[in-house]
Parts: sequence; structure tokens; C-alpha cells
Amino acid sequence: MEYRFTQAEEAFREDVRSLVARHFPRSRPYNDSPDHRREWIDALRTRGWAAYKWAPEFGGPGWSAAQRYIWERETASNGVPAQLGGMGMMMLSPILQGYGNAEQCARHLPGILNNEVEWCQGYSEPGAGSDLAALRTRAERDGDAYIVNGEKVWTSWAHIAHWMFCLVRTQETDRRQDGISFLLIDLSSPGITIRPIPTIDGMHHLNQVLFEDVRVPIENRIGEEGLGWTYAKGLLTHERTGLANISLSIFLTRRLRSELAKQAELGAPAEEGLSIRLSELEMELSALEATELRALSELEAGEVPGPYTSILKLKGSQLVQRATTLFLEAAGFWAMPFTREAQAWNAPALPGPDWAAREVSRYFSGRAASIAGGTDEIQREIITKHVLRLK
Repeated sequence: MEYRFTQAEEAFREDVRSLVARHFPRSRPYNDSPDHRREWIDALRTRGWAAYKWAPEFGGPGWSAAQRYIWERETASNGVPAQLGGMGMMMLSPILQGYGNAEQCARHLPGILNNEVEWCQGYSEPGAGSDLAALRTRAERDGDAYIVNGEKVWTSWAHIAHWMFCLVRTQETDRRQDGISFLLIDLSSPGITIRPIPTIDGMHHLNQVLFEDVRVPIENRIGEEGLGWTYAKGLLTHERTGLANISLSIFLTRRLRSELAKQAELGAPAEEGLSIRLSELEMELSALEATELRALSELEAGEVPGPYTSILKLKGSQLVQRATTLFLEAAGFWAMPFTREAQAWNAPALPGPDWAAREVSRYFSGRAASIAGGTDEIQREIITKHVLRLK
């Protein structure tokens, strides 16, 4: 495979760089503060780029796969978000646009586009994480609604979400993947309880969500009853490609290389083994980029990337964990005063490098990269069966 960007695509790259530099030059880097987030989303909306993966009929720019690739690389390289809008923008909107009806799109897409409605994902359950087809949350028909009972767990940002897109079992079948439906659930509905799950990064972003006789209108079902697994597989393809975190790993390795150079200038050169391992990581990341470009080439040809996207997810998760580990080692004992308050954009100055606390936080949260979106073991099973065809 060989992929070369056209002159128009390279011109687009320069346009992206110009937009970022105009709002967040190197002298004023993006810091995820409320003011910076507002400035960035306003800039994206002005250009019509807030929903960069959307087709024009839904309010998006209609970019090609190559333009989306360039956008993700350039924003990551400059430390700004590729998009704002959370799970609704990143994960639900492709399902709505692909499988939802006109009324559902008209009702939910504007709130996602305008960043007014927060969504969370109701997939994992106790005993049904990577083995998602084992889910037991049930939805039984009652006239013009479903009555939902069960439990979801590890639900990111459920405590601030307004809605959940959720997989439920509507029928018992011989094949576990059948009989699953895809529902949109208003989290203000009676019968829903949300409990926090603390994590080692000191943040509250995971939750347990309990459903007790929750009434969900039939019109909140995406597509046909019992075909939710088909829709979920499409969503997981989006999720697993994104969870490869290639752009993030590139950003981290470049930033770490820069920080090591600063330390050397101050007379504190990095331990030799750290530089060697960073170079090894950069080489492996370049190899993974080639696989991503393969997927890009297929998308540009109108094809759907195959199960080798599991390679992206598997290797990408490992590389981002290794990158965060190198940051931890580079921080050394300055990583010790790690507190939740130090992670905030307006945190008071702490001794040592100004990036230490945030990168230690990223190290802790990055431990979940090999679990979220399908464990490493599941990805190896997919690669063995569908890529290498050894089973």
C-alpha cells in the first residue's frame, strides 16, 4: 500500500494549522479551561467544522477520510481537541445517521451538534464487559413502551449525562447476539439510580447505573427490535479505531521528546535507557500509523475497514500506556505530589515540571486503555480468527 496526500489535501493541512495557530499559538497553548473550550468550539462552529465526521445533510462539512485523518493529526500535534461534544458526537451520531429515522435525527442531532445534550454509553454490565453478548438488562414490551430492568457498569460520565444509548435484551434466543435492541434512554426517567465508581486517577468519571421498571417509549428504539447487535458492531468499530489513540500517542511522544530536550539544556539529561525506549516507541508508532493509513486507503476507496482495526486498538492501547509510563519516569520524584486539585487547568503551581501532575493522571487513567472498548484478550481473539484465520 502507498498513500500520498494530494495538493488539495496538503492545502487543507495548512488551513488547519492556520486556524489552530490563530487561536492557540505556542505562546498561548490550549489548556482545556472553560474559556479555551468556548473559544475553540466557537471557532469550529464558525468554520462549520464542529462535527467534522458528519455529512453535509446533517450539518457537517462532508470531509473525505483523508481530511478527517489530517484534522485529527494536526489538532493532536497542537494539543487541541479534534472535536468537543463527548460520546454523543463521537459515538452515537454515526449510529443515528446510519440507522436512526428522520424524527430521531431531527430530535437528537441538534443537541449533540450544539453541545447542549450530554450522552453516555450503556453497554458493559457485571459479567458482560468484553463478552457483551452476555448482557442481561431486559426490556419488555408494555403497549407503546419498553419496561427496562437491570444494571450497567463502568458507565463513563453518566452522572453528568442527560441521555444514554443502551443495549438491552428484548428476546431470549439460541444465538446470544440476537434478541438485543438499541434504546435511547432519558436519564431523568423515574426508576434510574446512578452511583459513582472512584478510580485511581482521583477523578469521578465512571458509574454504576441501575434500572428499576424504567419506561422507555418505543419511538426511542433505534432500528428494528432484536438487531441492536448489528448497530453496536458499527459503533464498536468507531470506538475501537478511536481508542487506538494514535494521535494522542504521537502528541505524547513529541511532547516528551521536547521535555527531555529542555531538561538536557538545564543540565539534567535524561537517563539513557529512557531515551532509547522513547525511540523504540516512536518506531513502533510509525509502524502502527502504516496500518491506520491502510484503513484510510480503504475508506477513500469506498470500502469498510476490516477486523484488522482490532490491531489498531490492541497495539494503540499498549503504546499509549507505554508513552504515559515514560512520562511518569521522566517526572521522577516530582510525580509524587499527585493530587486531584493539581490536575485542574487553573491549579496552583507545584514543585517540579508543570506537566507532572497531569501526566501522572493520564498514566493512571491510561491503565484502562487495555480494557475499554474490548479487552486486549478479545482483540487477540478477533485477530486470530478473522485476520490470521487460525480458528
